[in-house]
Amino acid sequence: MNQLPHPRTPAPPSGHWSPTHALILLIAFLALGTLLFREGTPIGDILTLLGGCGTIGAATLALAGGGRRLVAVLAEVAVRSGIGK
Repeated sequence: MNQLPHPRTPAPPSGHWSPTHALILLIAFLALGTLLFREGTPIGDILTLLGGCGTIGAATLALAGGGRRLVAVLAEVAVRSGIGK
């Protein structure tokens, strides 16, 4: 029989970023970079791809957390790095 949780049991915090999440993400990035390198992808392309993924992830977390100023700074950095300034 399915039991419902006790009504006073607190819900897990939403948006909680634990060290386990960071470790899993680090392992995924290292594995992706290694696999791409083994397939012959140039290092510069791998770093660009992983940097872009990290930027998108940081922007998503900032937007979800309401950090509009942080998103504006990240967008400015991305634009400046894209045009070589």
